[in-house]
Amino acid sequence: MITKIQSWGNSQGLRLNRQVLAQAHIAVGDEVDLSVREGVIVVAPAKRIRGGHDIRKLVARIPADDKPEEVTWGEPVGREVW
Repeated sequence: MITKIQSWGNSQGLRLNRQVLAQAHIAVGDEVDLSVREGVIVVAPAKRIRGGHDIRKLVARIPADDKPEEVTWGEPVGREVW
């Protein structure tokens, strides 16, 4: 695929068609890892595990004697409502 680097505001970018993104397993909004190897720009899906946390394992790490307390954030300083 041949595409062109274009200006968008103060940045530069290029458009990738849907087929190229699908082949790379990248969707709009996904984070990507951008690197340069031997003068070649490489765009790869970011190595993130989606849903990588198990809520049961996280909760199991809370000590049994943990007693959460109410936190006072102070008086409102704007138009927020407490």
